Amino acid sequence: MSEVAETTQDPSVLVAEVEALGARLARVRESVGRVIFGQDLVIERTLITLLSGGHVLLVGVPGLGKTKLVDTLGTVLGLDPRRVQFTPDLMPADILGSEVLEEAADGKRAFRFIKGPIFCQLLMADEINRASPRTQSALLQAMQEHRVAIGGEIHPLPAPFHVLATQNPIEQEGTYPLPEAQLDRFLLEIEVGYPDEAAERAMLLATTGAREAKPVQAMTGAELIAAQALIRRIPVGEQVLDAILKLVRSARPETTSLETVRQNLSWGPGPRAAQALMLATRARAVLDGRLAPSIDDVIALAEPVLRHRMALTFAARADGVRLSEVIDALKASLG
Repeated sequence: MSEVAETTQDPSVLVAEVEALGARLARVRESVGRVIFGQDLVIERTLITLLSGGHVLLVGVPGLGKTKLVDTLGTVLGLDPRRVQFTPDLMPADILGSEVLEEAADGKRAFRFIKGPIFCQLLMADEINRASPRTQSALLQAMQEHRVAIGGEIHPLPAPFHVLATQNPIEQEGTYPLPEAQLDRFLLEIEVGYPDEAAERAMLLATTGAREAKPVQAMTGAELIAAQALIRRIPVGEQVLDAILKLVRSARPETTSLETVRQNLSWGPGPRAAQALMLATRARAVLDGRLAPSIDDVIALAEPVLRHRMALTFAARADGVRLSEVIDALKASLG
């Protein structure tokens, strides 16, 4: 079986580095788990996104710990977190920053750039769909290029830089749906559900007493950057590569052989979906303590990668078809 990887790397060195990273990530998950209860899958997928160098969209009703998750990750990963509450009157300058005209003691005037909250390592965009399209689009260049342009000047963002955005799936009055171009910038869309009874019981006991558990730092920003570089060196087997290509290409109504996709989808995912799967499967393998991804990783990550990169037709929505049903058919086609 041929592999997609760098051919010059020493396998024994790579194995040692992956095992060391796996041990460090185990400490990260343990530290986050002290504070966030009943959301193991959400934590796993968020860490997969960060290890892949991407951004994540968290979708869930209020009160499920989305904000706390971002604050906790900032502490555990040693990153500089910021939070912006998106509202209809929020302007691009409120996020990116702005130039102000200052007068020196000698009377000379000059513009000085005052950085906005986006100049951080972990930005929480809370209820991102409540801001206007103009403000939403202000994030596009930052999310893709890790820099912003103000007054003709390019300002690089700190490294690493990740956006963790939240959306409320129920209350949609006064919101602006994210355009497809911006949704595609998110590596994964993660659904945040209710914890089970045992987890909610543990949360009640842990968070309403005299003392509340605090997260402990387990990584640094520099170590996260090194981990992201290592993830890209993980070998991917030809069978996994073929599965990724088949899954993504089968989700396009113009080229698919699946009747379910042709009937129900108006448009499907682009090449960025395949890139996201390629990186995310590697990260998931490392989190599980494995040295290479499998087709099971592709199947497990298909829904969070594809869900926000495809759309149902009007007729499918009228018939009550759900995207999850279409994605299940795509996963079943992998065997």
